[in-house]
Amino acid sequence: MSSPRNVAGVRYTLPKVGVGWELPEETMPESVLHDEAVSLLKALLAAWAAQRSKTTLVARNLAVRWDEARPQIGVDPDVCVLSPAPLDASELKSVRTWLADHEPPMLAVEIVSESNPHKDYAIAPDKYAASGVLELWIFDPLLAGPRAHGGPFRLQIWTRGDDGTLVRRYAGEGPARSPALDAFLVVTAEGRKLRVADDEAATRFWLTAEEREREAKEREREAKEAALARVAELEAALADRQKPR
Repeated sequence: MSSPRNVAGVRYTLPKVGVGWELPEETMPESVLHDEAVSLLKALLAAWAAQRSKTTLVARNLAVRWDEARPQIGVDPDVCVLSPAPLDASELKSVRTWLADHEPPMLAVEIVSESNPHKDYAIAPDKYAASGVLELWIFDPLLAGPRAHGGPFRLQIWTRGDDGTLVRRYAGEGPARSPALDAFLVVTAEGRKLRVADDEAATRFWLTAEEREREAKEREREAKEAALARVAELEAALADRQKPR
């Protein structure tokens, strides 16, 4: 595994509320690059969740709130994984962790926006520390983040420590292991996309449901072509035997 770049000792233990932590009332526009990166990760995680458990939910831009007295305080990760998902998952509008069956996400993902990289580098870790999320990925495909503290970093992985703090475990180009998935995050497409693989060498990439279907159809096509070729060989051999000698 690639070694982290000066990440030891970076951790967050914070109050539940900070200045400017209110969720925006309107959706911020996304670039095509940002949308494609988010869509791919959501599809990969959704395919993984479908095989894992019926109680695992993968959501996009789902607000997570943790202060009942100030419900406007929260985060809205680009992608998050809830496991277990709330009982009202089909009608879920936001996660409210003060409710009995609303747990913080086991995983949240932020794709750094070129228009506001400060938010994901300087503010997001604070807010996710307060939210109770167990693991946070910050993916910066354009390396748009600030140069402070050794950055920008293509990939950061933060996890919840035994003492309850949120600790940055990795910052670099990857591959890097995700404890939440027990898999490796791999940067592809010249840094523009983030994928998941079973192994650090990325010999076994995870597939989306669409990619699995396409791969299955390709295997079926290859099998049919091989069968037809074999039939043609047998027919040619039979015809040769039937020739007058």
